[in-house]
Amino acid sequence: MKKISILLVVLVFTLGLMVTSCAKNDGKTLYLFNWTYYTPDSVLKAFETEFGVKVKVDNYASNEEMFAKLKAGAKGYDIVFPSQDYVSIMIKENMLQEIDHEKFPNKANISDLVLEKATYDPNMQFSVPYCMGAAGIIVNKAKVSNYEKSWDIFARTDLKGRMTMMDDMREVIGDALAHLGYSVNSLDDKELLEATNLIINEWKPNLVKFDAEGFGKSFKTGDFWVCQGYAEVVYGEVPEEEWGNIDFFIPETGGPMYLDSMCILKGAKNYDLAMQFINFLHRPEIYALFLDEFRYPSSVNPQAEAYLTAPSMYKTSDMVNCTIKDDIGEGLEKYNELWQRIRFTD
Repeated sequence: MKKISILLVVLVFTLGLMVTSCAKNDGKTLYLFNWTYYTPDSVLKAFETEFGVKVKVDNYASNEEMFAKLKAGAKGYDIVFPSQDYVSIMIKENMLQEIDHEKFPNKANISDLVLEKATYDPNMQFSVPYCMGAAGIIVNKAKVSNYEKSWDIFARTDLKGRMTMMDDMREVIGDALAHLGYSVNSLDDKELLEATNLIINEWKPNLVKFDAEGFGKSFKTGDFWVCQGYAEVVYGEVPEEEWGNIDFFIPETGGPMYLDSMCILKGAKNYDLAMQFINFLHRPEIYALFLDEFRYPSSVNPQAEAYLTAPSMYKTSDMVNCTIKDDIGEGLEKYNELWQRIRFTD
C-alpha cells in the first residue's frame, strides 16, 4: 500500500467535482465500485436476468484511489471492494453499513479459514469476503532448474539481470520479514532493519528492477525468468499452451496475503439490492463463475469447487502460512522511509 499524497487527494477531489458518480437512482440499478477487471460479466448478466435489474460498474486501480475518491465526495455507489487494511480504515471512518445476516443465508458457504484471517471483521459485521489470495514467485522452468522454493531465490547471483520483484513496499518488505521468521506486519525497528538490509544487500543486486505492472509481459517475452508477483498477471499474459513451463509457488515461510471484501457504503440507496447481490454471488455455482474467470482457488467459498470447470493457479493450502496485511496506522511511515532507502540505495 502506497501512502496517499496530498496531490493525489487534490487531483481526485477535483475530478470528483467534474464527474457525476452515478445517474439518478431508479431503485432497479445496482452501482458497484470495484477493481479493474475484477467483476466477471457472466456474474453480472446472471444477476441482472434473475432479478430484472441493471448493474453498473465503475473501476479503480488501487485502494488509495478508491478511498480518496469517496473521501472527496463521490456518491451513488452501493458496493465497494476494499482490501483488508482499507476495510479496517473504512470501518473506523464510519463509511460502511452493517451487513444484514438475515438477508445473507449463503454466509454458511464462507470458509472458517477466511474468517480466521479476517481479524479486522471476523463476524462479517461490515464486510463479506470476496477473494483471498497472495503473491508468490513465478519461475520459467525452461530457463531455470534446480531451484529452492524460497524467497532467497532472489539472492542467486547466477540469475542476476533476469529477476524482478514488485514495486510494493508491503509485499517486498513483508517477504523479507517472513523469510526471517518475523510477522509481515512487524513494527519492530530491529526486525525491519534486518529485513531492509537483506533486500538491499542480497536481493536487490540481482534484480532488473522493482516492477508491479509490466513483469507479466516481460516474463512472456523471456526477458524475466523469475518474478515475485501475482500469478494471474503472468498466466494472463502467457498462452495457455505454454503454462507447462510456468511454476508458481508461495514459499513455506509464507508472506503477505490479501483479502478483498464486499462492503455496502453508508448512504447506499439500494441496500436491499446490494444484499441480494452479495448473497447471490456466494451461491456456489455463481461463485464458481468468478473463480473460473480468474483461476483463483476456492478459498473463500469452498462449496464452489464442485462447480469449477478450470483448474486454479494455486491452492488454498499454499497460503496456510501467509498473513493478512493489516492496517498498521502511523507505523506505515516506517515502511515508507525504509522503502525509500531500498529503492534509491545503489
